Amino acid sequence: MELKPGYKRTEVGVIPEDWDVDTIVNLASITTGKKNTQDRVADGAYPFFVRSSTVEHINSYTFDGEAVLTAGDGVGTGKIFHYINGKFDFHQRVYKISDFSDRLDGFYFYLYFSNNFYSRIMQMTAKSSVDSVRREMIAKMLVPLPLPKEQRAIAAALSDVDALLAKLDQLLAKKRDLKQAAMQQLLTGKRRLPGFSGEWEEKKLGDVLKVRHGKSQHQVVARDGMYPILATGGEIGRTNQALYGKPSVLIGRKGTIDAPQFVEAPFWTIDTLFFTEICDTASPKFIFYKFNTINWKSYNEASGVPSLNASTIEGIETSFPKHDEQTAIAAVLTDMDAEIEALEARRDKTRALKQGMMQELLTGRIRLV
Repeated sequence: MELKPGYKRTEVGVIPEDWDVDTIVNLASITTGKKNTQDRVADGAYPFFVRSSTVEHINSYTFDGEAVLTAGDGVGTGKIFHYINGKFDFHQRVYKISDFSDRLDGFYFYLYFSNNFYSRIMQMTAKSSVDSVRREMIAKMLVPLPLPKEQRAIAAALSDVDALLAKLDQLLAKKRDLKQAAMQQLLTGKRRLPGFSGEWEEKKLGDVLKVRHGKSQHQVVARDGMYPILATGGEIGRTNQALYGKPSVLIGRKGTIDAPQFVEAPFWTIDTLFFTEICDTASPKFIFYKFNTINWKSYNEASGVPSLNASTIEGIETSFPKHDEQTAIAAVLTDMDAEIEALEARRDKTRALKQGMMQELLTGRIRLV
Protein backbone atom coordinates (compact mmCIF):
# COMPACT_ATOMS: atom_id res chain seq x y z
CA MET A 1 0.00 0.00 0.00
CA GLU A 2 1.36 3.41 -0.96
CA LEU A 3 2.26 5.63 1.97
CA LYS A 4 0.43 8.89 2.46
CA PRO A 5 2.85 11.84 2.17
CA GLY A 6 4.27 12.80 5.57
CA TYR A 7 4.03 9.27 7.02
CA LYS A 8 6.46 6.40 7.54
CA ARG A 9 6.33 2.69 8.30
CA THR A 10 7.63 1.58 11.70
CA GLU A 11 7.42 -1.42 14.00
CA VAL A 12 4.29 0.11 15.55
CA GLY A 13 2.66 0.72 12.19
CA VAL A 14 2.36 3.77 9.95
CA ILE A 15 2.92 7.00 11.86
CA PRO A 16 3.76 10.63 10.98
CA GLU A 17 7.36 11.24 9.87
CA ASP A 18 7.99 13.64 12.74
CA TRP A 19 7.04 11.04 15.38
CA ASP A 20 9.67 8.95 17.09
CA VAL A 21 9.46 5.37 18.46
CA ASP A 22 11.11 4.03 21.61
CA THR A 23 10.77 1.24 24.17
CA ILE A 24 9.07 1.76 27.52
CA VAL A 25 12.25 0.88 29.44
CA ASN A 26 13.95 3.91 27.86
CA LEU A 27 11.05 6.18 28.78
CA ALA A 28 9.99 5.17 32.31
CA SER A 29 10.83 2.98 35.30
CA ILE A 30 9.04 -0.35 35.83
CA THR A 31 8.66 -1.89 39.29
CA THR A 32 6.30 -4.13 41.27
CA GLY A 33 4.83 -3.54 44.71
CA LYS A 34 5.55 -5.23 48.04
CA LYS A 35 2.08 -5.57 49.54
CA ASN A 36 -0.41 -8.46 49.57
CA THR A 37 -4.19 -8.27 49.16
CA GLN A 38 -4.71 -8.92 52.90
CA ASP A 39 -2.90 -5.63 53.65
CA ARG A 40 -5.93 -3.65 52.47
CA VAL A 41 -7.86 -1.52 54.96
CA ALA A 42 -11.55 -0.90 54.25
CA ASP A 43 -11.42 2.80 55.16
CA GLY A 44 -7.72 3.33 54.43
CA ALA A 45 -6.41 6.76 53.57
CA TYR A 46 -4.74 5.87 50.27
CA PRO A 47 -5.63 3.94 47.09
CA PHE A 48 -4.30 0.38 47.03
CA PHE A 49 -3.98 -1.21 43.60
CA VAL A 50 -4.40 -4.98 43.52
CA ARG A 51 -4.88 -7.44 40.64
CA SER A 52 -8.43 -6.39 39.82
CA SER A 53 -10.32 -3.41 38.47
CA THR A 54 -11.48 -2.62 42.01
CA VAL A 55 -9.27 -0.11 43.77
CA GLU A 56 -8.86 -1.06 47.44
CA HIS A 57 -7.60 1.19 50.26
CA ILE A 58 -4.66 1.09 52.66
CA ASN A 59 -3.06 3.30 55.31
CA SER A 60 0.41 3.31 53.74
CA TYR A 61 1.85 4.64 50.52
CA THR A 62 5.08 3.72 48.75
CA PHE A 63 4.81 6.14 45.85
CA ASP A 64 3.68 9.73 45.39
CA GLY A 65 3.38 10.88 41.81
CA GLU A 66 2.16 10.05 38.32
CA ALA A 67 1.96 6.36 37.44
CA VAL A 68 0.26 3.72 35.30
CA LEU A 69 -0.45 0.33 36.87
CA THR A 70 -1.41 -3.04 35.42
CA ALA A 71 -2.03 -6.51 36.86
CA GLY A 72 0.90 -8.92 36.60
CA ASP A 73 -1.29 -12.01 36.76
CA GLY A 74 -4.85 -13.12 37.47
CA VAL A 75 -8.06 -12.96 35.47
CA GLY A 76 -7.48 -9.34 34.47
CA THR A 77 -4.00 -9.88 33.02
CA GLY A 78 -3.49 -7.48 30.16
CA LYS A 79 -6.92 -5.90 30.62
CA ILE A 80 -6.72 -3.94 33.89
CA PHE A 81 -5.06 -0.53 33.88
CA HIS A 82 -5.06 2.38 36.30
CA TYR A 83 -3.78 5.95 35.99
CA ILE A 84 -3.05 7.98 39.09
CA ASN A 85 -1.18 11.09 40.10
CA GLY A 86 -0.79 11.10 43.87
CA LYS A 87 -0.02 8.88 46.87
CA PHE A 88 -0.79 5.16 46.65
CA ASP A 89 0.41 1.62 47.38
CA PHE A 90 0.32 -1.46 45.20
CA HIS A 91 0.35 -5.27 45.22
CA GLN A 92 3.52 -7.32 44.71
CA ARG A 93 2.10 -8.67 41.45
CA VAL A 94 1.07 -5.30 40.07
CA TYR A 95 3.44 -3.42 37.76
CA LYS A 96 3.96 0.30 38.26
CA ILE A 97 5.23 2.35 35.33
CA SER A 98 6.32 5.79 36.47
CA ASP A 99 9.08 8.45 36.46
CA PHE A 100 8.30 9.29 32.87
CA SER A 101 10.93 10.84 30.63
CA ASP A 102 10.48 14.41 29.43
CA ARG A 103 9.74 12.82 26.04
CA LEU A 104 6.64 11.02 27.35
CA ASP A 105 3.42 12.45 28.80
CA GLY A 106 2.07 10.13 31.50
CA PHE A 107 -1.57 10.22 30.50
CA TYR A 108 -0.73 9.87 26.82
CA PHE A 109 1.25 6.77 27.76
CA TYR A 110 -1.71 5.43 29.78
CA LEU A 111 -3.97 5.81 26.74
CA TYR A 112 -1.57 4.11 24.34
CA PHE A 113 -0.50 1.36 26.76
CA SER A 114 -4.03 0.43 27.89
CA ASN A 115 -5.21 0.34 24.28
CA ASN A 116 -2.38 -1.82 22.92
CA PHE A 117 -0.77 -3.90 25.66
CA TYR A 118 -3.22 -6.81 25.57
CA SER A 119 -2.74 -7.37 21.84
CA ARG A 120 1.04 -7.29 22.38
CA ILE A 121 1.08 -9.98 25.05
CA MET A 122 -1.38 -12.12 23.09
CA GLN A 123 1.09 -12.08 20.20
CA MET A 124 3.76 -13.36 22.59
CA THR A 125 1.88 -16.46 23.74
CA ALA A 126 0.71 -19.59 21.97
CA LYS A 127 -2.25 -19.92 24.34
CA SER A 128 -5.72 -18.41 24.04
CA SER A 129 -5.28 -16.48 27.29
CA VAL A 130 -2.47 -14.91 29.29
CA ASP A 131 -1.70 -16.14 32.80
CA SER A 132 0.98 -13.64 33.75
CA VAL A 133 3.06 -10.71 32.53
CA ARG A 134 6.84 -10.74 32.56
CA ARG A 135 8.69 -7.46 33.04
CA GLU A 136 10.29 -7.60 29.59
CA MET A 137 6.83 -7.74 27.99
CA ILE A 138 6.39 -4.20 29.25
CA ALA A 139 9.99 -3.04 29.05
CA LYS A 140 10.48 -3.90 25.38
CA MET A 141 7.10 -2.63 24.18
CA LEU A 142 7.46 0.14 21.63
CA VAL A 143 5.58 3.42 21.99
CA PRO A 144 5.06 6.00 19.22
CA LEU A 145 6.23 9.44 20.35
CA PRO A 146 4.78 12.65 18.99
CA LEU A 147 6.33 15.78 20.44
CA PRO A 148 5.21 16.31 24.06
CA LYS A 149 2.94 19.19 22.99
CA GLU A 150 1.00 16.87 20.67
CA GLN A 151 0.94 14.12 23.30
CA ARG A 152 -0.68 16.55 25.74
CA ALA A 153 -3.20 17.66 23.11
CA ILE A 154 -4.18 14.02 22.43
CA ALA A 155 -4.47 13.33 26.16
CA ALA A 156 -6.61 16.43 26.70
CA ALA A 157 -9.00 15.55 23.85
CA LEU A 158 -9.54 12.01 25.11
CA SER A 159 -9.79 13.21 28.72
CA ASP A 160 -12.69 15.42 27.68
CA VAL A 161 -14.47 12.37 26.27
CA ASP A 162 -13.73 10.45 29.49
CA ALA A 163 -15.25 13.29 31.49
CA LEU A 164 -18.40 13.17 29.35
CA LEU A 165 -18.61 9.40 29.82
CA ALA A 166 -18.27 9.83 33.59
CA LYS A 167 -21.11 12.36 33.61
CA LEU A 168 -23.31 10.06 31.55
CA ASP A 169 -22.59 7.16 33.92
CA GLN A 170 -23.45 9.36 36.91
CA LEU A 171 -26.69 10.50 35.26
CA LEU A 172 -27.59 6.89 34.40
CA ALA A 173 -27.00 5.81 37.99
CA LYS A 174 -29.24 8.63 39.21
CA LYS A 175 -32.01 7.79 36.71
CA ARG A 176 -31.87 4.10 37.67
CA ASP A 177 -32.11 5.00 41.36
CA LEU A 178 -35.10 7.26 40.65
CA LYS A 179 -36.81 4.49 38.71
CA GLN A 180 -36.16 1.98 41.49
CA ALA A 181 -37.66 4.38 44.03
CA ALA A 182 -40.65 5.00 41.77
CA MET A 183 -41.24 1.26 41.42
CA GLN A 184 -41.12 0.78 45.19
CA GLN A 185 -43.67 3.56 45.68
CA LEU A 186 -46.00 3.13 42.70
CA LEU A 187 -46.17 -0.67 42.61
CA THR A 188 -47.15 -0.91 46.26
CA GLY A 189 -49.69 1.92 46.38
CA LYS A 190 -47.57 3.98 48.78
CA ARG A 191 -47.64 6.74 46.21
CA ARG A 192 -50.69 7.29 44.01
CA LEU A 193 -50.79 9.01 40.66
CA PRO A 194 -53.10 12.02 40.34
CA GLY A 195 -56.75 11.08 39.87
CA PHE A 196 -56.56 7.65 41.49
CA SER A 197 -57.83 6.54 44.88
CA GLY A 198 -59.44 3.55 46.53
CA GLU A 199 -58.02 0.41 48.10
CA TRP A 200 -55.87 -2.05 46.20
CA GLU A 201 -56.99 -5.67 46.17
CA GLU A 202 -54.85 -8.54 47.38
CA LYS A 203 -54.73 -11.32 44.78
CA LYS A 204 -52.69 -14.32 43.82
CA LEU A 205 -50.84 -14.00 40.55
CA GLY A 206 -52.85 -17.02 39.42
CA ASP A 207 -55.99 -14.86 39.62
CA VAL A 208 -54.74 -12.66 36.76
CA LEU A 209 -52.46 -14.94 34.75
CA LYS A 210 -51.66 -18.53 33.86
CA VAL A 211 -48.08 -19.75 33.64
CA ARG A 212 -47.33 -21.79 30.53
CA HIS A 213 -44.36 -23.94 29.53
CA GLY A 214 -42.16 -23.19 26.57
CA LYS A 215 -41.28 -25.86 24.04
CA SER A 216 -38.23 -27.16 22.22
CA GLN A 217 -37.22 -24.90 19.37
CA HIS A 218 -35.41 -27.47 17.23
CA GLN A 219 -38.31 -28.22 14.87
CA VAL A 220 -39.36 -24.61 14.33
CA VAL A 221 -36.09 -22.75 13.74
CA ALA A 222 -36.09 -20.61 10.59
CA ARG A 223 -33.05 -18.52 9.77
CA ASP A 224 -35.01 -15.46 8.65
CA GLY A 225 -38.14 -16.22 10.65
CA MET A 226 -40.74 -13.60 11.53
CA TYR A 227 -40.77 -14.20 15.27
CA PRO A 228 -38.11 -14.42 18.01
CA ILE A 229 -37.20 -17.63 19.80
CA LEU A 230 -36.56 -16.62 23.39
CA ALA A 231 -34.47 -18.15 26.18
CA THR A 232 -33.70 -16.86 29.66
CA GLY A 233 -30.95 -14.67 28.22
CA GLY A 234 -33.04 -13.20 25.41
CA GLU A 235 -33.39 -13.99 21.72
CA ILE A 236 -31.50 -17.07 20.48
CA GLY A 237 -33.03 -17.52 17.02
CA ARG A 238 -36.01 -16.94 14.73
CA THR A 239 -39.07 -18.91 13.74
CA ASN A 240 -42.14 -18.58 11.53
CA GLN A 241 -44.33 -20.25 14.17
CA ALA A 242 -45.57 -18.39 17.22
CA LEU A 243 -46.13 -20.23 20.49
CA TYR A 244 -48.14 -17.27 21.79
CA GLY A 245 -49.43 -14.14 20.12
CA LYS A 246 -50.33 -11.66 22.85
CA PRO A 247 -48.31 -9.45 25.23
CA SER A 248 -46.72 -11.65 27.87
CA VAL A 249 -44.33 -11.65 30.81
CA LEU A 250 -41.64 -14.33 30.70
CA ILE A 251 -39.69 -15.82 33.60
CA GLY A 252 -37.07 -18.56 33.73
CA ARG A 253 -38.20 -22.07 34.65
CA LYS A 254 -34.64 -23.29 35.13
CA GLY A 255 -31.26 -21.59 35.30
CA THR A 256 -31.73 -17.82 35.28
CA ILE A 257 -34.95 -17.45 37.26
CA ASP A 258 -34.65 -13.78 38.28
CA ALA A 259 -34.67 -11.93 34.96
CA PRO A 260 -38.26 -11.25 33.80
CA GLN A 261 -38.81 -10.29 30.17
CA PHE A 262 -41.69 -8.44 28.55
CA VAL A 263 -42.71 -9.34 24.99
CA GLU A 264 -45.40 -7.62 22.98
CA ALA A 265 -46.02 -10.63 20.65
CA PRO A 266 -45.82 -12.99 18.85
CA PHE A 267 -42.95 -15.22 20.06
CA TRP A 268 -41.70 -18.70 20.87
CA THR A 269 -40.14 -19.68 24.23
CA ILE A 270 -37.91 -22.68 24.82
CA ASP A 271 -38.62 -25.23 27.54
CA THR A 272 -36.50 -23.52 30.22
CA LEU A 273 -38.54 -20.31 29.96
CA PHE A 274 -42.13 -19.85 31.15
CA PHE A 275 -44.50 -17.44 29.43
CA THR A 276 -47.77 -16.10 30.84
CA GLU A 277 -51.30 -15.76 29.53
CA ILE A 278 -52.60 -12.58 31.17
CA CYS A 279 -56.30 -11.93 31.65
CA ASP A 280 -58.00 -8.80 30.32
CA THR A 281 -58.40 -7.32 33.81
CA ALA A 282 -54.63 -6.90 34.22
CA SER A 283 -52.08 -4.79 32.37
CA PRO A 284 -49.26 -6.99 31.01
CA LYS A 285 -46.70 -4.20 31.45
CA PHE A 286 -47.85 -3.64 35.04
CA ILE A 287 -47.40 -7.38 35.65
CA PHE A 288 -43.90 -7.14 34.19
CA TYR A 289 -42.92 -4.39 36.60
CA LYS A 290 -44.50 -6.36 39.45
CA PHE A 291 -42.38 -9.38 38.46
CA ASN A 292 -39.29 -7.17 38.75
CA THR A 293 -40.06 -6.50 42.42
CA ILE A 294 -40.28 -10.18 43.37
CA ASN A 295 -37.33 -11.96 44.96
CA TRP A 296 -37.49 -14.97 42.64
CA LYS A 297 -34.51 -16.71 44.19
CA SER A 298 -36.48 -17.09 47.42
CA TYR A 299 -38.90 -19.30 45.46
CA ASN A 300 -36.15 -21.57 44.10
CA GLU A 301 -37.21 -25.20 44.40
CA ALA A 302 -33.96 -26.99 43.55
CA SER A 303 -30.69 -27.57 45.39
CA GLY A 304 -28.68 -27.53 42.17
CA VAL A 305 -29.66 -25.53 39.11
CA PRO A 306 -32.19 -22.86 40.23
CA SER A 307 -35.75 -23.81 39.26
CA LEU A 308 -39.26 -22.38 39.54
CA ASN A 309 -42.57 -24.19 39.55
CA ALA A 310 -45.60 -22.82 37.67
CA SER A 311 -47.96 -23.42 40.60
CA THR A 312 -45.55 -21.62 42.94
CA ILE A 313 -45.56 -18.56 40.69
CA GLU A 314 -49.34 -18.54 40.43
CA GLY A 315 -49.60 -18.82 44.22
CA ILE A 316 -47.62 -15.64 44.96
CA GLU A 317 -49.83 -12.99 46.57
CA THR A 318 -49.54 -9.31 45.76
CA SER A 319 -51.77 -6.22 45.55
CA PHE A 320 -53.46 -4.81 42.46
CA PRO A 321 -55.22 -1.50 41.69
CA LYS A 322 -57.94 -1.19 39.08
CA HIS A 323 -56.95 -1.77 35.46
CA ASP A 324 -56.79 1.94 34.54
CA GLU A 325 -54.39 2.68 37.41
CA GLN A 326 -52.25 -0.32 36.45
CA THR A 327 -52.03 1.09 32.91
CA ALA A 328 -51.11 4.57 34.20
CA ILE A 329 -48.38 3.22 36.48
CA ALA A 330 -46.97 1.08 33.68
CA ALA A 331 -46.90 4.13 31.38
CA VAL A 332 -44.89 6.19 33.91
CA LEU A 333 -42.34 3.40 34.40
CA THR A 334 -42.16 2.74 30.65
CA ASP A 335 -41.31 6.41 30.07
CA MET A 336 -38.56 6.16 32.67
CA ASP A 337 -37.22 3.04 30.95
CA ALA A 338 -37.21 4.87 27.61
CA GLU A 339 -35.22 7.73 29.13
CA ILE A 340 -32.68 5.29 30.60
CA GLU A 341 -32.38 3.43 27.28
CA ALA A 342 -31.78 6.71 25.45
CA LEU A 343 -29.01 7.61 27.90
CA GLU A 344 -27.48 4.15 27.53
CA ALA A 345 -27.50 4.54 23.76
CA ARG A 346 -25.84 7.96 24.06
CA ARG A 347 -23.21 6.55 26.42
CA ASP A 348 -22.51 3.60 24.10
CA LYS A 349 -22.24 5.93 21.12
CA THR A 350 -19.82 8.13 23.07
CA ARG A 351 -17.72 5.08 23.99
CA ALA A 352 -17.56 4.07 20.35
CA LEU A 353 -16.61 7.63 19.42
CA LYS A 354 -13.80 7.56 21.97
CA GLN A 355 -12.52 4.26 20.61
CA GLY A 356 -12.50 5.67 17.10
CA MET A 357 -10.75 8.83 18.29
CA MET A 358 -8.09 6.76 20.02
CA GLN A 359 -7.39 4.78 16.87
CA GLU A 360 -7.04 7.98 14.84
CA LEU A 361 -5.14 10.11 17.36
CA LEU A 362 -2.74 7.47 18.70
CA THR A 363 -1.59 6.60 15.17
CA GLY A 364 -1.37 10.17 13.92
CA ARG A 365 -4.02 9.71 11.24
CA ILE A 366 -5.61 12.81 12.76
CA ARG A 367 -3.30 15.56 13.99
CA LEU A 368 -4.25 18.06 16.68
CA VAL A 369 -1.19 20.32 16.39
